[in-house]
Amino acid sequence: MVLNASGRQVLAGLCGVDSAVMAWTLPSWTQEAAALDAEGDEVPTAVWRTGGAVVGPVAFGCRLCAALRCGAAVRWVRYAARWERVCVRHGRWLMDADADQELEHLDLRAVPDVIVAQRRWVGVARRAVRGGVEPERVFALAYAVVARWWEQALQWEREKVWPGRLHQVAGGNAGEELERWRIVGRDAVIFPEVVAVADALLDPVMAQRVWADSGAGRPRPLPADGAFCRALGERVGRPWLGPLAATDYGGPLIAWMGAVVRERRGKSRPPGWADDPWWVSKEHQVAAMAGQLRVRAKEMKAPGSGTWWRSTVPAEQRMWIENLIGDAGEQLTQLRGAQSGTTREVARHLLELLSRGTELLDQVTLRVMVAAVNAGVPVKDVAEWARLSPEEAAEALGTHRDTHDE
Repeated sequence: MVLNASGRQVLAGLCGVDSAVMAWTLPSWTQEAAALDAEGDEVPTAVWRTGGAVVGPVAFGCRLCAALRCGAAVRWVRYAARWERVCVRHGRWLMDADADQELEHLDLRAVPDVIVAQRRWVGVARRAVRGGVEPERVFALAYAVVARWWEQALQWEREKVWPGRLHQVAGGNAGEELERWRIVGRDAVIFPEVVAVADALLDPVMAQRVWADSGAGRPRPLPADGAFCRALGERVGRPWLGPLAATDYGGPLIAWMGAVVRERRGKSRPPGWADDPWWVSKEHQVAAMAGQLRVRAKEMKAPGSGTWWRSTVPAEQRMWIENLIGDAGEQLTQLRGAQSGTTREVARHLLELLSRGTELLDQVTLRVMVAAVNAGVPVKDVAEWARLSPEEAAEALGTHRDTHDE
């Protein structure tokens, strides 16, 4: 509830508490007060607002901390940003309180790197302030970058860290609830990488690498083997990640790199575009856990959503297929974007995008075939759907099985 000056005065009087104490206690005490006071009405006025929209995300508090302070392990909630969700004392990740799910916390005792990242963030935030950037903006950009990697990670055969962390925060094994745990556990699992990326984006040496990769005084397209993305991959403990990050066209990381280059060249884009390197566009903003859980619940309840798809195909395989489809669509969408450079460079870039898009679609086709056969669909019917002969379909399925067995 947001009040005007008269309303705050009345409430403070009723509570018998000084207004300064109320302001310290209630984060919403002065929110939007100027807008309400500007109406010039001396009558006490209040308006309802969603707490998360006015002040920030709402999280459960640690019950063990409550027990230490008041002698009872009671449930409590507080406004807590994503970078202050770790209870270092008790090794817990505090969950969103508005997501309509039963968990108040995740146990981090088996994943100490998340606790270490909480301590490290304090230094990163100070560095941001010294650099004249609001820490929350740096975190938001790094969060968008790493959350995008999280969605792509099911296709990364070399990725071993995140699956291990996810199973640990899920109590040892995510099991059949992998899809749900990927939503519920995402923020805790990716937190160390978010802090590492935030630290890297604030590093002037890393910005200089972006400038060098762009050709500096002799502009050129950002290369797939650029020094910046290679160093970024090493900073998050994944030396192989560089080329994948560098070719993620349309993502928040490439947008940040482009803004850095334009800033150094003293150029700006047409009116309406954001040149601020720390600006995160709406399409790059991370979907909240509450929204993802609501979407998942609707999909599970939707009539005709495909019985075998939900009940027979393993969650990891379903998500892999869905992510491949999304990536293929994004690659093909890039073909419609504006291109710059010589005709030769543009043509080569478009052909690379088209080739990558069709390659992803081929992977989708093969994985759907495998899922359908595993669900009991005859190979003959699968071959007809894929527009292959039964022999070609059997060979493709056999090759896929042999590759994964190795």
